[in-house]
Order: sequence, then structure tokens, then C-alpha cells
Amino acid sequence: MNMRFVTPVALALTLALAGGAVSAPAFAAKKEEKKGGAPKLNVSPDVIKALQTAQQAIEKQDFAGAKVALADADSKAKSNDDKYQIGAIKLNTSIASKDTAMQSEALTQMLDSGLTPPEQAGQFNAVAAEQALQAKNYDLAITRARAAGAAGYKPEAVNVTLAQAFFGKAGTANPSVEPQRSLNQQGLAALKAAADATRAAGGQVPAQWYQIGVSRAATAKLPEVTEWAKSAYQAAPNGENLRTLVRLFQQANPNISNRENLDVLRLMATSGGLVLAQDYLEYAEMASKTGIYGEVKSAIDSGRSKGVLNGSQGGDLYQPAVAKISGDKGSLGAAEADAKKAATGKIAAATADAYLGYGDYAKAVAMFELAKQKGGVDADEINTRIGIAKALGGDNVSAKAAFQSVQAGSRKQIADLWLAYLATKA
Repeated sequence: MNMRFVTPVALALTLALAGGAVSAPAFAAKKEEKKGGAPKLNVSPDVIKALQTAQQAIEKQDFAGAKVALADADSKAKSNDDKYQIGAIKLNTSIASKDTAMQSEALTQMLDSGLTPPEQAGQFNAVAAEQALQAKNYDLAITRARAAGAAGYKPEAVNVTLAQAFFGKAGTANPSVEPQRSLNQQGLAALKAAADATRAAGGQVPAQWYQIGVSRAATAKLPEVTEWAKSAYQAAPNGENLRTLVRLFQQANPNISNRENLDVLRLMATSGGLVLAQDYLEYAEMASKTGIYGEVKSAIDSGRSKGVLNGSQGGDLYQPAVAKISGDKGSLGAAEADAKKAATGKIAAATADAYLGYGDYAKAVAMFELAKQKGGVDADEINTRIGIAKALGGDNVSAKAAFQSVQAGSRKQIADLWLAYLATKA
């Protein structure tokens, strides 16, 4: 008695993952094109008989009976043809009965038979990879995801599974040591491929992917952490993501001067990146060490108003600064006059610094411009601070021009951080 061999129905590949895993972006659902069909198989007569029994049970919605018949078929299977055909009927049964364990078993059986049609191999491997990932069978997930990728199946989804499998395998113990470091690198390469494929398909890359990239690259001490942090900030330009970029810059440049560090902390203050008590205290300390009393006061006041600092924190910086503010402000008129007569721009630059600290941005810019004109000052620092004064005063176009004129070294990196921030304000 002949039976009609069945082609497995198309699966819906889902990547709705739980527990803080990488989530895939939503794409408009596309109907799978039906191509080809079941391979020509030479199935054993005993297997055919068992599968007929299984199909009759499926038609009656008797899934328990179908399982018994399928187990009987498995026990009689002699060839890959038998295994593939049993797997195909198991797959359809699993879809009808919503049995994910059977679905996984069916896909494995079909794929391992080597007879899965090429047009289905990609999708089947992708689903099998996802199921292996959920079962924390990371090696199998990697193998299946790579096979799906080789078949050209949805790289924006398959690479997400591959990344998670590598990250899962890497774990968190001794992340700086091989093979964990290598596994994180491979996971990051897959995540980058997923992001590239998502953009190519017209989708929007979830900002969370970049944050995971930052976390993994930082954990494994990989230099590409800065590139991931930049992408994270571009995808979600908030204070937290800019803070990550700034802290990475500070870690990579431990020998920057107090004056350079102040300009970095000013960016954190402007962008909402000051979060901890230590952030506000560091900001106030850099202003204090460079003699900018108005900013010492405003930094501590800001921390206190947000409830991050209590009334006593920063008092050792705050009280001396407040005591000097009145005299300092009173001397600025005379300092301006001296700056205009001076042979170099040093007095003008110091006067501009004080105005900037008091929030008088127009006078600060005028004095910085005078300092530049007279010379004898660090042009990159002056241009950075003109940019800061312009940005804080709301003139983003002029601020960008000032930052773009900063030429070299860590000052250029600081200017680039400010430009990254201003790019989100356009």
C-alpha cells in the first residue's frame, strides 16, 4: 500500500528571548516561498506501516497515539531515508500539537539525515539553533547557527543566536583568560554581523545590542569596547551611554591634566552623566584645583539639589570656594582691563576661565578670543573652552566649529566627545 510522503510545513522562526538575552528587532513577516518539495525517498516497508498509523492518529487529533506510532517507526528505521521521513511527520505532528520537545527532536532527525532540501536547511537549522540555545547546549547552537548562516538564512536573526551561544559558552568566570576572551570576541563579531544585516534589511538595530557589546568587550578587556560604546551612544544618545564613553576615555588616558579632566567632567554635567556622589565631587575637585570657584559651588549645589550629595559632602571644597567668590568676581573688571594691555593672552585666558565658571558665557567667549588673538596660550585648550562656552550658551553651530578646530592629542579626543554630544542636539 502506497502512502503520500509529506513535506514538513513551514516553521515560524521566533526570537523572543527571555532573561535579558539579546532581543531581535521586529521585521514585517514574509511568507516563506514554497520551493521544491520532499526529497525522493526509499522508505522501508515497516516504517511506512508505522507512519501510516501515526498519520491516521494525527488526523483524529490523537497525538498520544501518534507519538506511540512514531516511536515504533523510529525503532524500525534502517536508513537516512527512513529517518528523514519519520522526522518530517514528527515535525508536522509537533506543530499541530504545539510540542516543542518533539519539534526539536524532529529537526535534529531531519538535519542529521543529510536529506533536508537546501531551501529548508537554513530555516530548520536556524530554529534548531534557537532551541539548542534555549537548552543551553551552546556548542550545538553554534553548529546549527553556522549551518543556517552558510545557507544564507536571515543573517539578522541567525547571527543573534550565534552571538548568544558564544556569550553563553564564554560565561563569566575568568573572562580575561582564553578561551573565554576568544569566545567573547567571536560573539561580538556575530553581534556586529547581526547589526550590519539588520541595517541592510532596513531595520533599526536595538540600542541594547550595543550595550551588550560594551559589556562583553569591557569584561573581556577588548580594545573594541570604545567602538561599541560609540555605537551605543549613537543609538541611544543619553547621559548614561555618554558617561560610558567618557569613563573609557579617562581609563585610556590616566595622565590627562586636571584642566583636561575638568573639560571632560563638564561634558558629563551637561549631558546628564553625573550620577554618583563621586562624580560630583570629582567635578568640584577639578574646578577647585584649577581655581574656578564659581564652578566648585555650582557642581556641589547641583549634586545636593539632586539628592546625590548630602549637606556635608564636598564641604571641604565648597566652603573655601564660596569664601573666595565675592572677591574673585570683584576683580574680574580689572582683570579684563589688564588682559587688554598684556603682551600675551594668559591674563585673558584666566579671566575667561573665571567667567565660564560663573556661567557668563558671552564674556568668557570674548576673553578667550582675545587670548587667542594675543597668543602665548594653548590654542587647543582655548578652542575647546570656546566650544564649551558656546555649547553651554546654546550656540551649537559655533560650538561645533570651535571643537572641530582642536588639533591634537587628548585635547582632540575631548573635543570629539563634545562633538558626539552636539551631534545629538542638531
